[in-house]
Amino acid sequence: MLGQNLSERAQHLLKILVNRYIREGQPIGSRTLSREATLTLSPATIRNIMADLEEMGLVHSPHTSAGRIPTVRGYRLFVDNLLQIKPLSYEEEQHLRRQFTQEEYDNQRLFAQTSNLLSEITHFAGLVSLPKHDSKALRHVEFLSLSKKRVLAILVFNEQEVENRIIYTSRNYSPAQLQSTANYLNKAFIGKNIKTVRQELLHEMQKTREDMDKIMQAAIEMADKAFENDEQACDFVMTGQTNLMEIAELSNIEKLRDLFIAFGEKQDILHLFAQTLKAQNMQVFIGEESGYEVLCDCSIVTCPYTVKGGIIGVIGVIGPTRMPYERIIPIVDLTAKLLGSALNHH
Repeated sequence: MLGQNLSERAQHLLKILVNRYIREGQPIGSRTLSREATLTLSPATIRNIMADLEEMGLVHSPHTSAGRIPTVRGYRLFVDNLLQIKPLSYEEEQHLRRQFTQEEYDNQRLFAQTSNLLSEITHFAGLVSLPKHDSKALRHVEFLSLSKKRVLAILVFNEQEVENRIIYTSRNYSPAQLQSTANYLNKAFIGKNIKTVRQELLHEMQKTREDMDKIMQAAIEMADKAFENDEQACDFVMTGQTNLMEIAELSNIEKLRDLFIAFGEKQDILHLFAQTLKAQNMQVFIGEESGYEVLCDCSIVTCPYTVKGGIIGVIGVIGPTRMPYERIIPIVDLTAKLLGSALNHH
């Protein structure tokens, strides 16, 4: 781990720099650090440590500024190793809890209200993915071989719902192997919903490879890839996008336009939600870690919410990389729990 390679002094200075930059948004110079550091370090020592942090890619100097700001790598180290989560104040926690105490809930209104609440409390954009419905029952499946390790999966759901999906396999399969795989899936899983099919096949996957015949191995790969998108949330409610226009780092008109287009098209956000569903716990995507250039100046904090013990959706907050993580993380965490609890009592 990168954090383990840093001396305590270097970690201390990095923590001060990140916290101060999050608060003020201005590059932090050595003089400021020496005033704020509780360690008695000479300006020369501080300059040397900052040079080391820069060499490690944790901070950089914008333009010709004497001060430095954190890089995505610096933020990541800070969030993973140096962050001190601030518990919400009693007033904040009670305010959040009160929003979820109505006797009667209309689910759609509840999702919109949760998104609105996240936006209002954080002053960023709030997101809530709508729950997935596991009503897609498999009726029939066929696989056709295409070129270059690609297979066309023809899937029939419910009564007459047909979907064609191209999947990329780890190796080439012969038509006979694909037919055997389809026969196996059609025999074993007809009438079962997609989630059950994936869960049962993943359970099989836990067994050692040696115990599995070739058809079983192919079936696991095919079903896992053919049904992958069904694990993604299908839509989300978003509130407070205009808050992002107030943030200096995001206020460039072209950046904002691209960001709002991405929000409208939804796919990038849904992909991050899918990763959170897969990880089954809170995720913090910082800058380019999201994998999308349009989000490279943003951080997204996401957390799954559960009903009756099962994860059914994700909530999140989108803001600048310079967001107060110690405050946003507990807000998102508690809101996810309160939303799940409200849905459970519905």
